[in-house]
Amino acid sequence: MSAPAPAGSPTGCPAHAGRLDPADPALHTDDGRAAHAVWRDLRRHAPVERRTTPSGLGYWSLTRYRDCDRVLRDHTAFTSEHGNLLRMLGTDDPAGGKQMAVTDPPRHAAMREPLQRALSMKSVDAHRERIRATVRRVVEPLADGGVFDFGQAMTLLPMAVTGVLMGIPEADWAQLTGFTSACVAPDDPRLMLPAGPTATLETAHRELFAYFQDLAHEREKALGDDLLSFLLTLDLGGRTMSPGEVMSNCYSLLLGANVTTGHVASTVMATQTDTGVFEDWAAHPELTVRATEEALRWASPAGHFLRYATRDVLLRGTRIHRGDALVTWLNSANFDEEVFKDPFVFDIRRRPNRHITFGAGVHFCVGHTVAKVTLRLLFAELLSRFESFEIAGPPRRLYSGFVAGYTHLPITARLRARRGRVGY
Repeated sequence: MSAPAPAGSPTGCPAHAGRLDPADPALHTDDGRAAHAVWRDLRRHAPVERRTTPSGLGYWSLTRYRDCDRVLRDHTAFTSEHGNLLRMLGTDDPAGGKQMAVTDPPRHAAMREPLQRALSMKSVDAHRERIRATVRRVVEPLADGGVFDFGQAMTLLPMAVTGVLMGIPEADWAQLTGFTSACVAPDDPRLMLPAGPTATLETAHRELFAYFQDLAHEREKALGDDLLSFLLTLDLGGRTMSPGEVMSNCYSLLLGANVTTGHVASTVMATQTDTGVFEDWAAHPELTVRATEEALRWASPAGHFLRYATRDVLLRGTRIHRGDALVTWLNSANFDEEVFKDPFVFDIRRRPNRHITFGAGVHFCVGHTVAKVTLRLLFAELLSRFESFEIAGPPRRLYSGFVAGYTHLPITARLRARRGRVGY
């Protein structure tokens, strides 16, 4: 069940103080070896390191699990309200104080707690069969025996699930998937507009916000039991959300789903088809919940989160000053040898498995239950229906400094003579 051990120091990417830049999208376009070599080097020799962006802005790079976990959990010492992604470094996020992801307590709790109840396991479980039907529809072409682009299908899957839960018309799913992809990978040549990455990002943001503004206007005329209707009627201490807050949180929910769920499945498929993992998992479907947690740790699709220190603090003996920016590298923390035994082994029996793929603390991803249920149903469907998978062509990685994943992954699969046990 082992993945290849991290390769030696990679070459061909920009260097900083003798080390490669973990934010460089080019570092994440291979099978993961280059990125993991950088993470391993930083964990060993520079777990708290001062770095400078190409534009001259400085930040602290954190690669050890315990440091990342501490910063993400302590919202009193490390705020998210100025922005939570490295690309926002040096600017104030206009969504600060309006969108849950960039709002700290106590205002954060007023928005999060009702939505968390709406997205609880009990609530999401009520939609289990609807999600299962969506999963089956997305992977159905794989049963034909021909080459199936699993990466492209997994890019569309979370949009289909979230689209159902938010009441988004199916005719709009493909377009919205393209916009969310452009938001996390504006440098990707396949997504970039001729005017460049900044214009690509601004256009995608503008289109998404305009779309949700129009959809909310229509939904107000006929409220339903979907998440958009929930946001429109959410009671925030005697008031409802402003239009800007509704738009911002719709954007956040959609983006969070689309950049996480599908890339987990694609990464596992790309790295585990010939390791025996799927055979073991299919023989023990009762391990699906635990194995899905390992899939989330292994893929770590959201690469980082940004925070700003609200006061002077010490991290591993290094003084971080008030106002300093810190970047927590989740995809390094989830392979930290100090916390995870044999981190480069995909272990479906791993316990404990306290990965921080969804973040930590008050900003733990509010949609994590939807993502987990979708992945459990997906793997249950695949492993009960197919007995083997093969990579059928060169995969293509997303070119992004934030999200690690695949845009294309051609595979073939062999159907089981008899359907296996369904683990979830």
